[in-house]
Amino acid sequence: MKFIVAILFFITQVSLAQKSRADSLDSGKSVEDSVMYARLKQRMTKSRVGREIYGAVFRDVYNTNAQKKEINKLEINPFEKYDGKVIGKILIKKLEIFGPSVNDTTRKGNKIEHFASKTFHYNTRERVIRQSFLLFKEGDLLNPKTLKDNERLLRANAIIHDARILVVERKDVKWMVDILILIQDVWSINFDVSANGLNNFVFGVEDRNFQGRGHSFLNKITWRADDPYQRLGLRSIYTIPYIGKTFITGQVRAIYERDLTQFAARINRSFLTTETRNAGSFELGYVKVREYKRLIINNIDSSLVYQVGSFYSDVWYGRSFKIVGLNPNKRIIIAARRSSFDYTKRPEVRADTNKIYWNRTTWLGSIGYSNRNYQRDILIYGFGRTEDVPIGNLFSLTFGTENTEFGNRNYAGVQFARGMYLHKNQGYFYALANAGTYLKQKEIQQGTIGIQSFYFSKLMKFGKANGRQFINLGFTYGLNRDALDYLNISGNDGILGVNSESLRGDKRLTLGFESVLFSYKSIFGFRVAHFAFANFGLVSLKDKSLISSRLYQGYGIGFRLRNENLTINTFQIRLGYYPNIPDITSAFRFAFDGSQPLRLRDFDISAPSIVPLR
Repeated sequence: MKFIVAILFFITQVSLAQKSRADSLDSGKSVEDSVMYARLKQRMTKSRVGREIYGAVFRDVYNTNAQKKEINKLEINPFEKYDGKVIGKILIKKLEIFGPSVNDTTRKGNKIEHFASKTFHYNTRERVIRQSFLLFKEGDLLNPKTLKDNERLLRANAIIHDARILVVERKDVKWMVDILILIQDVWSINFDVSANGLNNFVFGVEDRNFQGRGHSFLNKITWRADDPYQRLGLRSIYTIPYIGKTFITGQVRAIYERDLTQFAARINRSFLTTETRNAGSFELGYVKVREYKRLIINNIDSSLVYQVGSFYSDVWYGRSFKIVGLNPNKRIIIAARRSSFDYTKRPEVRADTNKIYWNRTTWLGSIGYSNRNYQRDILIYGFGRTEDVPIGNLFSLTFGTENTEFGNRNYAGVQFARGMYLHKNQGYFYALANAGTYLKQKEIQQGTIGIQSFYFSKLMKFGKANGRQFINLGFTYGLNRDALDYLNISGNDGILGVNSESLRGDKRLTLGFESVLFSYKSIFGFRVAHFAFANFGLVSLKDKSLISSRLYQGYGIGFRLRNENLTINTFQIRLGYYPNIPDITSAFRFAFDGSQPLRLRDFDISAPSIVPLR
């Protein structure tokens, strides 16, 4: 009875709040997002029941405009005026994962959130932060660029929700300053649970900050009693993000599942900043994949299921060189790579068939130019966290040779990319163009030409909410690809929300539009983003013209839910309409799924690689 009365009271207060006209927020307050919810809070917190309901359902999210202004202030490097001063003490303040933020450390979570933060979560250990996550130490001369890069690297870490580095001036001396680092972890423990009775279930647990050490440990078991291929599935992955002060990442994978078996170990070090001189990786393992393909046999489009297994090794090393007299963000990078695949299971291969399954050893080298910088922004792929948007460009040439069981062949490739904010803050534009091919006796083999562009608009105000427009354009053209070597424009590669093997070919042209409205509401700590999309795609096999192929279409609406303080996927509910997609049972499709937040592509040059067909 008390519960029913409480709910009725809650609904009444919401209705009264919605009738109120919003005036304006006090400029000194950054904890309310709207007058309506401020008034709702005022009414509901007059009683104990109302306080409990409001605290359980709603969160006062910090004002987006205030946060945007704070982010914009940081675009002028705040560390410049301290250049060359000695770093005295390094102080680390670890915020609770619920409640405060790096922009407002005074915000408090409710009792349940405080209890969960202290009882069920290990904050990243201070010793780990000092030894593995910092590019500077006490006694160093302060380098403004190093501090700015370090702040970005902290935010890029999967176990950290947000981070801010502050310089604290000393009153006793002018030549020395202290450093204060604010770090807020994310909730690190995730569960992957689904079941359809005892004969069909999945149970997985992942701790992305195991015992506060920054290590990630994932374990998962799958049981499908009626599966004709494999009933039991096991997966275990252990990752060390940075080993000591080397910024080397290590990972061990043991996977035994229906469609994937893999046993591998890998260490790698990226060009984390423009000051990073050396990078590379080494990986050794065995992998077996169950492939689901389609092939036209005797004019009939047939389904094929087969396994491909191989032992493989992959090693590369790169060296970055500063260009004397130019901007320190500009570098020349030289790299070399060796990879090999020795197949134990595969379909039939011949000198002119299934080249992607040849036993091979590939040697590649590359030389490139990179210009990297970053600009802070919010509400792009995140739901309020600080996002570092890459701006700059790169150009690289790749060349090499491949030794195969059917003789040797050469490889050559080129890529160019550029990303920038447009004039007068009209949005962000990114473009990538690349091309590459194998050459054997002047014959092109497995060639690819690709263009990918991406645009998002400036952040726009719609009442109390914020919105952006997103546009994606992609073009790929395959040259002399084999019958089983094709691309597909289903899902995130073209037509969102469908998976059809009929949308395949060796060339494609896709165009996608998405409008996103980031709500000011926060329910149970989850921010809400409403979206509408329209996708269009052309795809064809090599014996058909791309322009004359059918224009596939997809339209839909939906919303996404995400709590940036958790490492769980973004929840997405979507309703789509697909008027002409083959092999689907209905033109209308409803989906509830999860996805990891995307990140914009950087302008670092890593391992020399073959231009993929996708």
